[in-house]
Amino acid sequence: MTERKPWDVPFESWVERQIRVAQERGDFDNLPGAGKPIPHLADDDELWWVKNKLRAEGLSTEALLPPALQLRREVERLPDTVADLPTEAEVREAVAELNRRIADYLRAPSTPRVPVHRVDADAAVAGWRTGRRPRTG
Repeated sequence: MTERKPWDVPFESWVERQIRVAQERGDFDNLPGAGKPIPHLADDDELWWVKNKLRAEGLSTEALLPPALQLRREVERLPDTVADLPTEAEVREAVAELNRRIADYLRAPSTPRVPVHRVDADAAVAGWRTGRRPRTG
C-alpha cells in the first residue's frame, strides 16, 4: 500500500519517488516478459486484449454477441451439432431445446432486433439422417 501524497509535494516528484523506491526494493525485477516486445503491439486487431481476456476466462467471442445473433449462429450450426447424436429422439430433443430458447427470445426480444425463426424438427431429422455416417462393427 502506498502512502498518501503530502499536500505540499508536487505530484510529479511524488510519483517519481514512489517509482524509485519500488525499483530499489526490486518490485520491478523478474517481471514476466521483461526485455521482450509487448505482444500484439504490431497487430492490426485493436481488440486483441479483449480476445485474450475472453480466452483467459474460458469464454468465446460469441459470448459477446446479442442473444438473437447467438441463436442465429446456433441455428446455422445445428446440422454439425446434431451430426454425432446417436438417435433421432436425441436430435429432436436438441431441436426442441433450441426452439424453447428461440421462443423465449421471441416473447421478449432485445436489440438489435434480428429475425430468428424456430427450427423445423422434421427437416432437422431428415438432414441428420442424410448426413449420418454408416456405423461400422
